Amino acid sequence: MSRASSKRYDSSQAASSIPTQSLAQKLWTSPVGVKTVHFWAPVMKWLIVLAGVSDFARPAENLSLTQNLALTATGAIWTRWCFVIKPRNVLLATVNFFLGCVGVAQVTRILMYQRSIKNGTVVQAVREDARDIAETANAASKDVATTVKDATRA
Repeated sequence: MSRASSKRYDSSQAASSIPTQSLAQKLWTSPVGVKTVHFWAPVMKWLIVLAGVSDFARPAENLSLTQNLALTATGAIWTRWCFVIKPRNVLLATVNFFLGCVGVAQVTRILMYQRSIKNGTVVQAVREDARDIAETANAASKDVATTVKDATRA
């Protein structure tokens, strides 16, 4: 068997005849490349992730539980779907994964805040304030009653 007719030689020779593409050419001709929606949709979706990250600066009482649950579900569902569809879109899967992570973090913050209210930290403070106000009002009314009695005697 001659070297020129061996399968190994033929396959290596065929592979060397394929022209190599630059990175820019690969990005342009890829099924998820720059000229497709498969590239630009994830790029724009990063803005939603950044908006969720900026909500970390907001107090948990001002956040919407349903909105953040929706972000969590969207991130989880679409991360899985990005590996099922053809062409497999890793960029979209990445942005959806981080969207789900931000949603989970925000939902955790909201639930921890709601639990702290339910456990009585805020409720107890409000009750104590109400008690103080009631005591002050009672003392003021007694002072008024005493003043009125003294005024009627004189």
